[in-house]
Amino acid sequence: MHEQTLSPTPPSGPKTKRQLDIVVKFALGVFIGSFALIWGGMYLSRPDRSIPPYTVGSQHGSIVATHVPFGTTDQQVEKLLKRFRKVGHETRDFGPMKIYPTTPGDPDGRYQDMLIVVFDDHGWTEPEMLAKYVGGDAAFAEEFERSIRGFYRLQDQEEEAGIGPASKRGELFDETRILFKGRVTDPLPADEEPAEQGISISPL
Repeated sequence: MHEQTLSPTPPSGPKTKRQLDIVVKFALGVFIGSFALIWGGMYLSRPDRSIPPYTVGSQHGSIVATHVPFGTTDQQVEKLLKRFRKVGHETRDFGPMKIYPTTPGDPDGRYQDMLIVVFDDHGWTEPEMLAKYVGGDAAFAEEFERSIRGFYRLQDQEEEAGIGPASKRGELFDETRILFKGRVTDPLPADEEPAEQGISISPL
C-alpha cells in the first residue's frame, strides 16, 4: 500500500486590500457631508443661553407684549431687558429680536417709540388682550399692568427699563424697581458683553 504524500500548502502572499466601490465611496461622502451640514447649522443657530427664552405674543402699534416661561427669575428678566438695551444702543434694529418696526414710517428710524412689556403668563400677550388694554378699559388696564414682570421703554433718544409693573403712560408703581434710565447715546457699562446677533429666533 502506497502512502499518499500531501503536498504542503503554498504560503499565501500578502493580501491585496480590497478597494471600496465608487458607489460606496459616494454614499459615505454624502452621509458625512450631510452630518457636517446638520451639525454646522445647529451650531450657527444655537439658542442664546445668556438670556431667558422669550416669545413675542402680540404687537399693537408701539407696544410689544412678550412672555417668558413661568418661573423665570427677576435676574433673568433683567438680562433680557439689558439685551434690549444693547440693541437700542448698538444697532437700533429689533428685527432680529422678533419685533416688527414700531414706527415704520418715521424717517428717523423704524423703532423711535417703543414699549416692550414682559409677562410670565402667555395669556396676557394674546392679541385680543393687548387690544383691550390699548382700548382704554381702566379696570382691565390696571390688572394688565400689575401682571407685567418687566419693561423696556424707548422714546427717541431716551430709554428706561425696570422690573415690575409699568404703564403705557410712563407711570410707575411703588413696587417697580428701575434698572436703568438715560439716553441711548450714553456709553454702556463696561462689564456688559456686546449684543449677539445669532439668536435662534423666527425671522420677520
